[in-house]
Amino acid sequence: MAFMKIKETLNLGKTPFAMRAGLPNKEAGWQAAWEENHVYQQRQQLNEGKPTFILHDGPPFANGNIHMGHALNKISKDIIVRYKAMSGYRAPYVPGWDTHGLPIEQQLAKKGIKRKEMSMAEYRELCRQFAMKEIEKQRTDFKRLGVSGDWDHPYITLQPEFEAAEIRVFGEMAKKGYIYHGLKPVYWSPSSESTLAEAEIEYHDIKSPSIFVSFPVVDGKGLLDSDTSFIIWTTTPWTIPANQGIAVNPRFDYVQVAVDGKKYVVAAEMLPSVAETLGWDNPEILKTFKGSELENMTAQHPLYDRTSLVILGDHVTLDAGTGLVHTAPGHGEDDYKAGLAYHLPVVSVVDEKGVMNEEAPGFTGVFYDKANPMVTDALEKNGRLLKLDFFTHSYPHDWRTKKPVIFRATTQWFASVDAFRDQILAQIDGVDFEPSWGKTRLYNMIRDRGDWVISRQRAWGVPLPIFYAENGEPILEPETIEHVADLFGKYGSNIWFEREAKDLLPEGYTHPGSPNGEFTKETDIMDVWFDSGSSHQAVLAARPELSFPADLYLEGSDQYRGWFNSSLITSVAVTGKAPYRQVLSQGFTLDDKGRKMSKSLGNTIVPDTIEKQYGAEIIRLWVSTVDASSDVKVSMDNFAQASEAYRKIRNTMRFMLANTSDFDPETDRVAYGDLGSVDRYLEVRLNQVIEASRQAYDVYDFATVEKLISNFLVNDLSAFYLDFAKDVVYIEGQNDIKRRRMQTVMADILVALTKLLTPILPHTMEEIWPLLGQSESYAFLSEMPEVTHFDDESELIDLWSAFLDFRTEVQKALEMARDQKVIGKSLEAAVTVYASEPLRDLLNAIDANVMQLLIVSHFEVAAASADAPSDAVAFDDAKIAVAHAEGEVCDRCRMTRTDVGSDAHFPTLCGRCAAIVTKNFPEVVETGFETK
Repeated sequence: MAFMKIKETLNLGKTPFAMRAGLPNKEAGWQAAWEENHVYQQRQQLNEGKPTFILHDGPPFANGNIHMGHALNKISKDIIVRYKAMSGYRAPYVPGWDTHGLPIEQQLAKKGIKRKEMSMAEYRELCRQFAMKEIEKQRTDFKRLGVSGDWDHPYITLQPEFEAAEIRVFGEMAKKGYIYHGLKPVYWSPSSESTLAEAEIEYHDIKSPSIFVSFPVVDGKGLLDSDTSFIIWTTTPWTIPANQGIAVNPRFDYVQVAVDGKKYVVAAEMLPSVAETLGWDNPEILKTFKGSELENMTAQHPLYDRTSLVILGDHVTLDAGTGLVHTAPGHGEDDYKAGLAYHLPVVSVVDEKGVMNEEAPGFTGVFYDKANPMVTDALEKNGRLLKLDFFTHSYPHDWRTKKPVIFRATTQWFASVDAFRDQILAQIDGVDFEPSWGKTRLYNMIRDRGDWVISRQRAWGVPLPIFYAENGEPILEPETIEHVADLFGKYGSNIWFEREAKDLLPEGYTHPGSPNGEFTKETDIMDVWFDSGSSHQAVLAARPELSFPADLYLEGSDQYRGWFNSSLITSVAVTGKAPYRQVLSQGFTLDDKGRKMSKSLGNTIVPDTIEKQYGAEIIRLWVSTVDASSDVKVSMDNFAQASEAYRKIRNTMRFMLANTSDFDPETDRVAYGDLGSVDRYLEVRLNQVIEASRQAYDVYDFATVEKLISNFLVNDLSAFYLDFAKDVVYIEGQNDIKRRRMQTVMADILVALTKLLTPILPHTMEEIWPLLGQSESYAFLSEMPEVTHFDDESELIDLWSAFLDFRTEVQKALEMARDQKVIGKSLEAAVTVYASEPLRDLLNAIDANVMQLLIVSHFEVAAASADAPSDAVAFDDAKIAVAHAEGEVCDRCRMTRTDVGSDAHFPTLCGRCAAIVTKNFPEVVETGFETK
């Protein structure tokens, strides 16, 4: 005869969903399954015909393994795209890569490859091969994060079709007259030997000389004597040889002062600080006059036998210096602009390597920084140096080489921003920015930026499709540009370096500037920001699954001067429209001390490390918890905390899975109207979470989604509903209505939360999905849960919110009794409540076993608080007394009951458990339990 154990009469559910996640080992398996079963493609097919949502991927540069900033960016995009795909949108995700530019040339140089010892085409092929290897490396890294997308068909800026589209963008801008050739001062990197865009500049502190220099008056226009000198201040002594003028503000007051037998001119407002700096005692003001009166005076150059012209300029300020600005049109944007009106020569005194040239007699052949002390020495010998000092300040550097840059006048190709600036600014007004300050930031950048220098003196990039006639005239004709675009689309841009100019022109092409049919071609390449900035046409407008403009661009905040900026300019130039409807920017990832992560500091945390220790899922959960609108600090503690949060999510879901393992929704589900009040309350709370989570997802607020779901799992479920549920789902008969009610609620919660969490934790939710009995083969192929509203929801919220407040009071009283050794576990407690009338009404309205809800063995409501014993704990609405419950502990439900043994067949069970066993396991009545 077989005997049962008491444990076998309990509904102790089991689930294959393990407590230990084993994410580092399991995630790759899920990713392989998604790929083999084409889950991304299945999702796209499901969404055919639905409204589109296009998140356009800003291309990371193909160089090196990914870092935590990449992970933050790509996971954020993946969360958004997965959510949209599950919310009624056709949301394809096409990843991209930026592949041209100096960093790849630098990597090849480190490998010992010498560019000048091979043909340009051979060298560029090596660059291409390097870029493709880096793409493969990064693609593997991104997929390891669980990012879903069309990884087999990314867009790459070196693809022939991309390059062709970029050339057509250039051609359209040329056709509208936005492209021009000019001699202007631009950011120049001596270390890279190339021009730089503003987006390629970063700032670091350097120590610079600070000099005050006198320029003797030559022609004072009857206002100033020739024994007077203008005083300028500069921090770049090496540019003094390039000086052509002195700028003053026409609206400022200037003074002629006498000091120690000499006369000088400075701005009136700057006199006190100049006097203090130069050690003047009581300078005597001889004359006061407006800056406008100084126009066209001349001064003796302090080094050379030529004069400098006094000009007017609104760029002159009183922030520092003397109010008179040293003007070298070849080495400063303001200098250049101010000098244009006066036809000042645009002279550059350095070559492409930053070495002083023949335009700087006495300093030729010297690197510009080394020329600084030589210039100050020469000024001192000439009696023109009034003061030399040094100070530390923020100065522009090449973001790749980390070396200082200079302003240097060179002949370059420019895209005119000024020609259509107002149109660009008008388009910004129609874009939604998150954070909202992004609109002001981009607006001001476009408003204040100069024309865009788009030519680069490098090898690895898209060639400028410009030909030159024999007479030197540049040829930018629609016919020639379109022909080059066709060639690039067919053969790739290397053809530019493989063929002669005549073989790159349309057949039979002639030009009046080349009577002999001789042509040359431009050797400069396009700024890499023009590459990625053309992606709205090369990708959005070109790929059939995408559309222009994009709904969203999401990148780091540095892209306001980079990709957001260049994309906007080219898009408005070509289409008249912004390329995006919304821009979402994120901060940088920093270490826990707020420092930028770098190998030299040894403070980097890379995704690979976290994946091996915790799993990619923990990185994804971490991403969902941070406020990425500003800079994000990253430490190993963050991932330890995320791992603990994940454990709570997993264990709570596991408990519900185990306790619904015998639940069949088709036959066991209980209708909402037949649920108990507390069960209906949980359904209402679930729908509040669904509604609030979807609203947060809609505004890309992942942190709120994670918080809502985690709070619901921890507070509503683990700490309340699932806590007392054990006494129902374990103890009651398998098919008892109370048990099926709770299983109905748990099943609803499981399905809804699994869907809601799929964008954030796709690996874990796909592990859960097959256990839920749903029709879709993958969670990602399901739809987001819809919100349901109930007629009694406000009544339920009021009722159960009040009860939970009361429950908190009981828990405090139980804790105090535990401290005083009155009880151990709460099931040893007998609770008596001396309640106010409103509380009695509340407890009477609860259509549930309050004793069970509180997880105690005895509960009663006494008539009046005056009868409460002295050790009762007082609250505003009640006094609560806790005593040790009378009776014995039931071997099955573990409650302390006075009716244990009341059924002779089951001497160790309470009456309730005896009845349940008798009904559900009648054979035990005959045999009894195994007593071992």
